[in-house]
Amino acid sequence: MRSTSFCSHRVSIITGHYGTGKTEFAVNLALAMAAEGQRVMVADLDIVNPYFRSRERRDTLAQAGVQLISSSQACADADVPSLPAELLTIFENRDLRGILDIGGDPVGARVLARFRPKILAEDYQLIYVLNAHRPEVREAENAIAYLRGIEAATGLPCTGIVNNTHLCGETTAADIRKGAVLAAEVSRQTGIPVLCHVAVERLANQLSDLPETVFPITIQMKKPWE
Repeated sequence: MRSTSFCSHRVSIITGHYGTGKTEFAVNLALAMAAEGQRVMVADLDIVNPYFRSRERRDTLAQAGVQLISSSQACADADVPSLPAELLTIFENRDLRGILDIGGDPVGARVLARFRPKILAEDYQLIYVLNAHRPEVREAENAIAYLRGIEAATGLPCTGIVNNTHLCGETTAADIRKGAVLAAEVSRQTGIPVLCHVAVERLANQLSDLPETVFPITIQMKKPWE
């Protein structure tokens, strides 16, 4: 069983630059929590990425007992999309673990602004997913600037970094180690801890020497043409 002890807060807000794999992480985190016997609700609030959305794995999540809610498709091009009333359940039902998968730019992150008072009153964490192979964030200075932009848009401080460095099916252990170096530098400069390193199961055993948790995943998100 995959441990989710590195992610102990009741509400986890997952964000990051487009292409970092934050939705893959969010879906795998939800499935791992459900496997531990926890009641989990995922809110798909990503209006930025047209391809990789949690809602595309609705059946997989449902089979694991994970409830999924999503923003209105009809308002996908709006700055602030229509948010489902069920989203309040995450804040009101203390028996649930909530995972919010939000867009990775200021427009996408803005969907949380109206819920800021409720979130601040919660046991929450804002997780920044980092992929050292994304050109826009492969340098620590740029990664930090993007992180600060998300904080400004949400009005929430980032509390954890997840290294999800990958090259899709071409990912090697060396790629993940490259990401670990970047994550460590971002952590050093910001004081925000690295929570874990994400790796597909076949690579996880090769990374056991890393000081932080290695979180093994199975690829759930597929491109539309796959």
